[in-house]
Amino acid sequence: MRYASSIVQTSRYSSTAAAFVMLLATCAHSQRPSTLATIPFIGCKADGQVGPQPAPHKPPLNLPTDPTVANRLAYYEGFEGPGVLGPRGWNCFETYGSNGNNLYISPTPLNPKQFFDLNWKGFTGPAIQISSMIGDTSGRFVVARVIARVFPAHRDFVNNVIAEGLRPATDFPFGPYPDDHLTYKTKELVEYLTPPNRQGLGTSSWLLPNQHPILGLAMLVGEDPDLIQLSLRLPPDMDDLAPIIIRETERAKP
Repeated sequence: MRYASSIVQTSRYSSTAAAFVMLLATCAHSQRPSTLATIPFIGCKADGQVGPQPAPHKPPLNLPTDPTVANRLAYYEGFEGPGVLGPRGWNCFETYGSNGNNLYISPTPLNPKQFFDLNWKGFTGPAIQISSMIGDTSGRFVVARVIARVFPAHRDFVNNVIAEGLRPATDFPFGPYPDDHLTYKTKELVEYLTPPNRQGLGTSSWLLPNQHPILGLAMLVGEDPDLIQLSLRLPPDMDDLAPIIIRETERAKP
């Protein structure tokens, strides 16, 4: 398989989804800007296993991004990391525990209590979520579910988790979601698009399906392995930021 150009397409391929795939492809084949732009660092409060944590403070970042685009971006990071680019002026909050952490970014104010409320269903509108799940803790169940979907070269990891007998094998279906569009960069890195109103890798986050697609990536890091998953849904007037956010998340791979 030639991962750099391999694209898995499904039969239901909407014009909206096609446009987003073309947008990502254009970004992937264009040269990265040589100009370094300054992007503000935004610390995010967190809560989790050992209680509430204050927002970190760090200096701005210098990234190879067009200055006019950089003026619309900020870099968000919480107590545990990893951080992620997002539209400037949005709100953020992080949850963390022994299994890993989740950083949420939204244009609307975030109530920390909602993330610990069993009745909360998720984001119905624009949002960004970046998650880091640890493969040798209870996070292995999430890692195994994603591996089963999109990383066939690591199937043994899933089989080992199933063999523990703590979760039924039906929790780890093998094969891609039927409607997802996948672009493999390597056998440990895949970009994806979950079309509007469909279930897929994008909705395996706290982003609920709606009339807009969810884009992002999943990548395995380390020997265990751990999983980093990015899911983002931006307002239509910010669609051009999506490839930059995805590109810089890949570039910042641990």
